[in-house]
Amino acid sequence: MAKKVFKSISEQVEILREKGLVIEDEEYAKSVLLRENYFFLMGYRHSFLKQDASRKFIDGTSFNELYALFLFDRAFRNIIFKNLLIVENNYKSIFSYVLSSNYGYREKDYLNVSNFDQSEDKKGQVNDLIRKLKRQYRVNGKQHGATSHYMTNYGYIPLWIGIKVISFGLMSELFSILKEEDADRIAKIYNVDVESLKIFLSILANYRNLCAHEDILFDHFTQRMIPDNKYHHILNINKIDGEYVCGKNDIFALILILKYLLTQADFKMMMNEINYEIDRLKGRLVHIDIEKIYEKMGFPLNYKDIMYLE
Repeated sequence: MAKKVFKSISEQVEILREKGLVIEDEEYAKSVLLRENYFFLMGYRHSFLKQDASRKFIDGTSFNELYALFLFDRAFRNIIFKNLLIVENNYKSIFSYVLSSNYGYREKDYLNVSNFDQSEDKKGQVNDLIRKLKRQYRVNGKQHGATSHYMTNYGYIPLWIGIKVISFGLMSELFSILKEEDADRIAKIYNVDVESLKIFLSILANYRNLCAHEDILFDHFTQRMIPDNKYHHILNINKIDGEYVCGKNDIFALILILKYLLTQADFKMMMNEINYEIDRLKGRLVHIDIEKIYEKMGFPLNYKDIMYLE
């Protein structure tokens, strides 16, 4: 296997040309490559490659088109991340309210193992997650003003304060160890069943980490699939061998999750922002159709209808 060695910006430009990419403004391309990183930019090349073994760009594809997709994904990722944070805040607020109202406001009260699933197969997970939560309190609590204030002045951290320093990943796992009645109470607020919400939260935690690390978002697939729901049916999404072809573990599945968990106003605002960015990208693409991007995202052609469904 050939070694990967350092290449100057000028050499990177020549490599792109050798791959068939049209570079109309070399100085602009060099500036973009220096600021954005050749490796990260090339992560978007797959949408523009010929369907053969050449691994070259479709004839005529320009650097500007490649960069347009890169910029679209950045804008799209920022929109999604902003709304994931809204969901995170809402879920943490609801979670802390339910547990605090049932079990008290001191750690020794609400973090008592008896407050969680008592089944034998969950025992190890309950102890492990409570241990992780206490560790995040110790490590992160001193760095946050509110938690530090409570620790110093009262000697305890109420859960509605502590959620500020608990990661969303851990919060999503905590849902899976709740007693049935507590999990059901939270799920009903979102008008979903408990098992669906468990899957939703796990997937959202995955996407939150992806967005925070600025990884490629628009064509990301998750290992877990969301359950079939009414929106798959209403949107008349195609099936193959009885399985929906999109909206299961692709970006459109994420949109469906957010349809359930965001308020109607927040969801509509998010979709308007996404539509704007898609329209911008459509105007910048020349050698591929926007439908190709829809396909990679798992977006059905009638995806905009989701905005108006109850």
